[in-house]
Amino acid sequence: MNIVAVTSCPTGIAHSQMAAENLEQTAEELGHDIRVEIQGAMGAEDELTAQEIADAGAVIIAADTSVSRDRFEEKPVVKGTVKDAVNDARSLIEQAVDAADAGETGAVEAETGTADAGADAGDEQVRRGGDRSKSLVARLKRLFS
Repeated sequence: MNIVAVTSCPTGIAHSQMAAENLEQTAEELGHDIRVEIQGAMGAEDELTAQEIADAGAVIIAADTSVSRDRFEEKPVVKGTVKDAVNDARSLIEQAVDAADAGETGAVEAETGTADAGADAGDEQVRRGGDRSKSLVARLKRLFS
């Protein structure tokens, strides 16, 4: 399935990038195509085209700031936070696929397990997120070493 996404945090430097990277990696693992637009204080990076939006089956908005949904009116939209995309991108993608399969349009608030993480002391800790060797921090370390 084709999915488009927008990640946005107030500064748009690190968290939006990490969220976008994790969405891309997770979508690839699940066999979906995704294009991610990153928004921040400096504007939009990798802006989505009208054709990419038209071809998409669903939209994911992972944002801690206001993101205009006007471009996505006829598409199912899953709304979550940047933290949701960093910690549980799989859930956002699965919800987007489910919404598209159900033929829903409009916004659906994401239901991720990040709010209850660690609620039960006996539960085994599960690390979420992408491959740490591909993270922004790892790439910066390689660049400066």
